[in-house]
Amino acid sequence: MAELNADQIEAFRRDGFLVVEEAVDAALLRALQRDFAAWVEESRAHDAPYGETINGRPRFDLDPDHSAARAGLRRVNAPVEISDAYYRAMADSRMTRLVAELIGPDVVFHHSKINSKLPGARTEVKWHQDFLFTPHSNDDVVTALLMLDAVTAENGALEVAPGSHAGPLHGLWREGRFTGAVDEAVAADAASRAVACTGPAGAVCLMHTRLLHGSKPNLSGAARTLFISVYAAADAKPLSPNPMPHKYEGLLVAGERRNRVRSIPFELELPELPSTASFFDQQTADAAAAR
Repeated sequence: MAELNADQIEAFRRDGFLVVEEAVDAALLRALQRDFAAWVEESRAHDAPYGETINGRPRFDLDPDHSAARAGLRRVNAPVEISDAYYRAMADSRMTRLVAELIGPDVVFHHSKINSKLPGARTEVKWHQDFLFTPHSNDDVVTALLMLDAVTAENGALEVAPGSHAGPLHGLWREGRFTGAVDEAVAADAASRAVACTGPAGAVCLMHTRLLHGSKPNLSGAARTLFISVYAAADAKPLSPNPMPHKYEGLLVAGERRNRVRSIPFELELPELPSTASFFDQQTADAAAAR
């Protein structure tokens, strides 16, 4: 039975994003929330990014205002490696089936992370397109942002520029520096037509890899936590190393492997891989350099 109707598929093709509620069942959502809450409590015992992924970078990233009294766990890299609940949500849930209906029938997993803005978090994500961080031979790549909390316009919701996935690719390099963000003019235009992707806990925002997006700080008293999984059509082959390598890279989550590659025409500058826990540091470092 199809998970999406024709109008929803057309909306995704036209706008570059689609919000669907109840992307995971209630029991799995509770398990995801419990695991993240446990990591937040664990983070209170640390004063710097900690843990280790398979390429030696920290698994858990902390925002600059983190303390034992006010936990600021803002990123968990590759949670699918350390949590059965996150693995199941990525590999075998309604969310997985939704993605397959958009870019399937053959779909592989690329990488995952949790981005969280706990109450009062100042973290801001500057406007960018994911494809410039994870270029593939074609752009049938979807970022699935599963809402572990209710997401509102007040708590740092993802903001997108509808239809921008059908436009140009906007570079992330400025004067020899990788900034992780588009230039100010492009960002201003995107912000002028931004739409906030809101929804209840358990909803997912399915976002085309070329869609311009960003988010503001969370100045509310409610947390905003997203489990982010990136998927690609099986014939879309990565052109740059995975920014978050993990043991499940290339896992087939729908269909079958057909030993095929499909390419589309485009040009871009390859990304600079992060050396720290997350790309937040790349965007912050560029802001500091600009000052």
